[in-house]
Amino acid sequence: MGLVKKKPAKGSIKNRKRKGRGNASGMGGECGRGHKGQKSRSGYSRLMGFEGGQVPLYKRIPKRRGAKNRVINKILYVVLNLGKIDAFFNEGDSVDLEAMKSRGLIGKNEKVKILGEGELTKKITIKAHKISKSAKEKIDNSKSVYEEIK
Repeated sequence: MGLVKKKPAKGSIKNRKRKGRGNASGMGGECGRGHKGQKSRSGYSRLMGFEGGQVPLYKRIPKRRGAKNRVINKILYVVLNLGKIDAFFNEGDSVDLEAMKSRGLIGKNEKVKILGEGELTKKITIKAHKISKSAKEKIDNSKSVYEEIK
């Protein structure tokens, strides 16, 4: 069976409506736009937020001075739990950014925050940008050392 004999399924192809071709077609006269009015005119395209001539919501809300763009100023941290650090590193290791990158725990130029989920059973040196209170307590209990990177 060649491509010549293949046809689309019956009823899957429909003819497009040819508007404005006389009243006999059923799509003459107003061409499906109804009678008069703004929406019936050619070139009509309502703007986003248009409320029929009423002052739109985005113009009614009070304007405050000074832009506070929280997204730009936000510092994003990759979180690492103590349990994961315990699984990936050995006794006496120095857990710094290079060691984390080499083991695939973080990507390039990412900031790290250490969280306290899991147990730390080994004595290791941890260097990270931030640390939670619970993680700091667990590090102190395991006699490990923590250094903050600026």
